[in-house]
Amino acid sequence: SKAGAEYVIESTGVFTTIEKASAHFTGGAKKVIISAPSADAPMFVCGVNLEKYSKDMNVVSNASCTTNCLAPVAKVLHENFEIVEGLMTTVHAATATQKTVDGPSSKDWRGGRGAGQNIIPSSTGAAKAVGKVIPGLNGKLTGMAFRVPTPDVSVVDLTVRLGKECTYDDIKAAMKTASEGPLKGVLGYTEDDVVSCDFLGDERSSIFDAKAGIQLSKTFAKVVS
Repeated sequence: SKAGAEYVIESTGVFTTIEKASAHFTGGAKKVIISAPSADAPMFVCGVNLEKYSKDMNVVSNASCTTNCLAPVAKVLHENFEIVEGLMTTVHAATATQKTVDGPSSKDWRGGRGAGQNIIPSSTGAAKAVGKVIPGLNGKLTGMAFRVPTPDVSVVDLTVRLGKECTYDDIKAAMKTASEGPLKGVLGYTEDDVVSCDFLGDERSSIFDAKAGIQLSKTFAKVVS
């Protein structure tokens, strides 16, 4: 290829459809991975649905960072305790689309407010996207985001109603087992008193924070990752 690259990671956040991302093929690329949700490209989350990938797929989406954090946790919860429905909130580090000071935003009014001075409520399709990679959860999850003035590391807060009764210790045990087994390297597990910057440089998609979660009843719980 012209640039010497056969595999291209399209991470501008601008070219997120198959048609737009395919422009890389004119430069000699053979495969394009979009690092954001896509309207039409097949979407994959490591540890969740990667087995559905086939070699004839030349443009694929790796979903969003939030979906990669949420999906492994949702998978473990659903397989062990059955998610009836759930709401997700992500407390999200600032992104490149935000403004350093108040200014116009093409997306929404609040999105144009200064990133370093505000907690900004925002929309996110991450929870709904989980339904695309875990079909059994389609229509059962939705969510929103708060953009906060930190440069990196975000957190997912998932509150779920479960179909099977369990204790919070049961949830922790399921997460720990998954993190050491089928989801090793994708889902982490910690009982340390961590804060966000402790995860800078962590290569795993999602780290379950055992001490941060809470439970109200045997079928209603909040998990944090």
